[in-house]
Amino acid sequence: MSWIWQRPGWPDLTWSQAELEPLEARFRDDAGRRIGSWRRLGEDEHVELRIAWLSDEAAETTAIEGELLDRDSVQSSIRREFGLAHDQRPASPAEAGVAEMMVSVCREFDRPLDHNTLRDWHRMLMRERHRLDDIGGYRRHAEPMQVVSGPGDRPTVHYVAPPSDRITMEMDRYLAWYERASTGEDRLAPLTCAGVAHLYFMLAMINLRLLLGILNHIIADRSSPNP
Repeated sequence: MSWIWQRPGWPDLTWSQAELEPLEARFRDDAGRRIGSWRRLGEDEHVELRIAWLSDEAAETTAIEGELLDRDSVQSSIRREFGLAHDQRPASPAEAGVAEMMVSVCREFDRPLDHNTLRDWHRMLMRERHRLDDIGGYRRHAEPMQVVSGPGDRPTVHYVAPPSDRITMEMDRYLAWYERASTGEDRLAPLTCAGVAHLYFMLAMINLRLLLGILNHIIADRSSPNP
């Protein structure tokens, strides 16, 4: 079996813009209503909504990867990162790390999406993970990165990502594509850009936590007046 990244034409993904346009229109309408509601709220309400949204996004995404974080600890860590009053509950490195990244994305939504940004996010996410060799860098291990299910002795392999020695090249191409899709002549509508960025990144990297940063960066950068 050959994987998508082994086939001719990779990574030129295709889609039907006509089928996506009704969703884009609904997104624009919803975004307009939400922005209008946001502007009628006070600053304290802005802060609390932002914290609730960031903590929910962080907890739900890490749960998909099989790591259950304490939502209250994540929320407390986010408040701490914003310099706000917070309780003194202890936070695990994973909880503190994802909180740091989410606040960084929120504060620096206009930061260019490049290798340095991804490495900084990875350092935040992997803080105090002393057993890892690739903190703040792309993976280098020889073992294949796979999506599997089933028992450990008889796993079903659903997907194998490009090997580590291709990752820098793949990310060069990904970031160049994103630059064109977000600011260049090939600029895509927000949801289309986020959807293609999601699929493309997961096919190349299989890293949901970094993807969380990328998707929040895209939506904040493309559609929010004050994320």
